[in-house]
Amino acid sequence: MNSSFFNAAAGAFLAVVFVVFTVSIASDSIFHSSEPETEGFALEASEGGPATAAAEADEGLPPIAPLLASASLEGGERAFRKCVACHTVEEGGANKVGPNLWNIVNKPVASVDSFGYSTAMTDYAQGGETKWNYENLNAFIENPRKYMRGTAMGFAGIKKEGERADVIAYLRSLSNDPAPLPSADQPAAEEASAPTEETTAAAAEEPAAATAEDSSTADTDATAETDTSQTPAQADDAAAGDDSGSTETNSE
Repeated sequence: MNSSFFNAAAGAFLAVVFVVFTVSIASDSIFHSSEPETEGFALEASEGGPATAAAEADEGLPPIAPLLASASLEGGERAFRKCVACHTVEEGGANKVGPNLWNIVNKPVASVDSFGYSTAMTDYAQGGETKWNYENLNAFIENPRKYMRGTAMGFAGIKKEGERADVIAYLRSLSNDPAPLPSADQPAAEEASAPTEETTAAAAEEPAAATAEDSSTADTDATAETDTSQTPAQADDAAAGDDSGSTETNSE
């Protein structure tokens, strides 16, 4: 009886093994997939790094300068309450999840001591050359992760332009010497002062035309001088011919 039981158990085990191997072989033949030449896949980084990505994100936003002229400090302080869990604003305040924001306007990016910035932020700072101005603050606050890819800041951003202007005006006030407000017509003035291609081309054509006129005048003067210099010689030759003719006549 025991022998029959063990034989049955062994047979069942072998049958299960046979079925498993058969299913495995059949599935490999049906669902065959070739191995790739190179394992994994390449990740394409954006050219130019964080600075280029930030510039691209900044292009779609209108200038914040016109809104800052009528921004509300009280409204900015109220809107900033959503940020106090991560930032302090008083002079010499401690860092939290984010750095202290005292005197942030016109301050070099990633320059708060003892705070560990993300790689994206330090790359964007370019060794302290990049500063927080009104426009990049506007773009960063609008959507931090879009403006600076790879930033550790988890804030979703402020979509309303007026609210962003209020917050930036409030941040500007957090200083013993607040940065001057930008002129509302500054972009237009810069655009007007920038030379256009047509103006540049016209300016380049004027010296060329003047040079051509000078060359033409010089050629005319040279021709006149040549004619003038040849006239006495021709007169002398004519006189010599007349004298020779008269001599021959007299000799005859």
